[in-house]
Amino acid sequence: MMAEKGEKQAKGKNKSSKKWTAYEVSDSKAVKKLKSCPKCGEGVFMAKHKDRESCGKCGYTEFQKKH
Repeated sequence: MMAEKGEKQAKGKNKSSKKWTAYEVSDSKAVKKLKSCPKCGEGVFMAKHKDRESCGKCGYTEFQKKH
């Protein structure tokens, strides 16, 4: 829908980041659950997939051995 002249368009909702899902609290300290990317450094987590772990920033991928 186009806004008429002089009307403001409604802004979309911003999606919140889900960085809080990468940590867990134990003994009043935050502990990382996910592995950090060895190329990008600390603060960039690797996504855990069924058969691999991959970095969304640089594309670095580690494949897991088949059992």
